[in-house]
Amino acid sequence: MTEIHPGQRVAVLVDAQNLYHTAQSLHSRNIDYSALLDKAVQDRQLTRAIAYVIRADSPEEESFFEALIDIGFEPKIKDIKTFSDGTKKADWDVGMSLDAVTLANHVDTIVLCTGDGDFSRLCSHLRHEGVRVEVMAFESSTAEELIAAADSFVDLGERHETFLL
Repeated sequence: MTEIHPGQRVAVLVDAQNLYHTAQSLHSRNIDYSALLDKAVQDRQLTRAIAYVIRADSPEEESFFEALIDIGFEPKIKDIKTFSDGTKKADWDVGMSLDAVTLANHVDTIVLCTGDGDFSRLCSHLRHEGVRVEVMAFESSTAEELIAAADSFVDLGERHETFLL
């Protein structure tokens, strides 16, 4: 496992829906994306910071997207899909994974901010390619296989005064 040092190039990929729903269900609070980005970067060289978000036609969405830009994130926005039976679906798993694989040749570390176990295979692949993988999420709702697949794990719930608004 590569240790953290100032020369590392870092990409931060945030599964905003995963973090939002977890923060709401566990703490009834929102994520402090500025603190999240600061901790993810840790005085290293930020190459890219991408927040994967869903447009659900909520009135405060646009100001949230603008705030992400102000903090330093590039928001990637996907519209929520409503199916004929009324069910709704929107996720960025494939998009995040493709971006991570594409960025792997340009960074030393990828920080995945999600608790979704679907990303454990991605972690294994990135580590096999020589990329350090760090995961930041709420441990109580993070898949064990994701924690095990990463080089390091930061439990946002352990420091909720830092990571929650």
